[in-house]
Amino acid sequence: MLTYIKESYEELRNNVTLPPRAESSNLMVVVAVFSILFALATWGVDTVFSKIIKVYFNYVLN
Repeated sequence: MLTYIKESYEELRNNVTLPPRAESSNLMVVVAVFSILFALATWGVDTVFSKIIKVYFNYVLN
């Protein structure tokens, strides 16, 4: 386990490069926008399905 952690640390230290700050900021905005859009789409689908289920059960129970 310690060898794995040591090798992982070395891999991160020697072979991973971080993007520049400006690019990171742009990517963060893109991720935030798509996260919000996905959340709104999920909310919309959930709302539509819940209304369909309510209509169905009101029809079945009456």
